[in-house]
Amino acid sequence: MQGKHLYEYAVVRAVPRVEREEFVNVGVMVCCKKTNELLCKFLISRDKLLALDKEADLSTIETYLQSFKQVCQGDPNGSPISHQDAASRFRWLTAMRSSIIQTSRPHVGFADDLEEVTRDLFDKFVG
Repeated sequence: MQGKHLYEYAVVRAVPRVEREEFVNVGVMVCCKKTNELLCKFLISRDKLLALDKEADLSTIETYLQSFKQVCQGDPNGSPISHQDAASRFRWLTAMRSSIIQTSRPHVGFADDLEEVTRDLFDKFVG
C-alpha cells in the first residue's frame, strides 16, 4: 500500500456473561475503505475468561468468534454479510449488540501499512 490511508479499527471483546457487562479483549479489526481491506487478529485467553465466569462456555465463545472472523475475512462460508465490501462488513460487525462477542466503538487513524497497524493494535489491546 502506497502512502498514508485513513483506517478505522475496533477492539473485539468476549463477554461471557452479557448481563454483567464484563469483557476480555480477544482481538482487533482494522478497516480501510479506500483499499477495501478488513484485517483482523484474535487470541482467546481462556484464563481471563474463566476469571470473569468460572462456568464460561469457552467452546461457544470460540465458535462465535470463528464466525465473526469468517465475516471479517469475507469468507464465503460465513454469512451473507461476508459477500459485502470491507467497509460494510466492518459496519455490520461493529454495530452495537448485546451478545457474547462485541466490539468497541470504531476509532480512526492514518497508516502506511495496515498489517503493521493491526499487529500494533493487537499487542496494545489484546497482548
